[in-house]
Amino acid sequence: MNPPLVVGVDGSESSLRAVDWAADEATLHGLPLRIVHATLWQRYEGAALARELGEPSARVTSEDVLALAARRARRHHAGLTVTTETVAEEPEYVLVREARNASAVIVGTRGRGELADLLLGSVSLTVATEAECPVIVVRGAHDNRAADGRHGRIVVGVADAPTAAVRFAHEEARRRGAALDAVRAWRCPAHDMADHPLLTGTPERLHEERAVKELEAALADAPADVSLHRHTVEGPARRVLLTASHEADLLVVGRRRSGQFGHRLGRVAHTVLHHSACPVAVVPDTA
Repeated sequence: MNPPLVVGVDGSESSLRAVDWAADEATLHGLPLRIVHATLWQRYEGAALARELGEPSARVTSEDVLALAARRARRHHAGLTVTTETVAEEPEYVLVREARNASAVIVGTRGRGELADLLLGSVSLTVATEAECPVIVVRGAHDNRAADGRHGRIVVGVADAPTAAVRFAHEEARRRGAALDAVRAWRCPAHDMADHPLLTGTPERLHEERAVKELEAALADAPADVSLHRHTVEGPARRVLLTASHEADLLVVGRRRSGQFGHRLGRVAHTVLHHSACPVAVVPDTA
């Protein structure tokens, strides 16, 4: 049996939205769903759960959290295989460990009140940085559903070599019947312009041509069963991808290993996790 899809839940509105997304994702991939609740997860948004259960926040238990999450998971997917577990540890440790035997881990953002979609908590950030499998952080303005996205479009940020992120994005687009936008950002350093005062426009053209070649190389082995659109865009990758996120159902970025220092979340991934207008998948090179 394929490894399950794991979702972390703490009873907050953010985590319950992640459960909705995870149920869709598990169904799309034909995977069982494993819902995990860490009892040491700090409470910060218990009101949403209490309202659904009709109980005061102080009386909401771990069993209540998991029962409600399981009901939500089956709301649109009655045949979905769902298992639940409470673990008495810090959530980031639990979810990073769960990632060793998961197809993917799904988490919500963490915030308070009106800023809930603008702030990324330490748990989600740690899991996205250290997990050995893809991690999807459910954020942005959407309807909590992975299937039938409003835009019908997946965006992947393409680096200068084929990566697991490209393969992951292609599979997500195929499962959803969505188009795939592969984006390669490029920039022309200021010193290039200064070094070629008589060749107006040439440095930019050379940098763009190199970006086109790198994009083609990254997509050389892409199957033909997805509507694939190639984009080379001048500007910082962080800005380019954030702009693209406003018309995407999922934004996919890669995460490289950094030699002796192990896992590292680059500036681009770090920025989109905090500010993307849609859910973000962070895919490690080893995935």
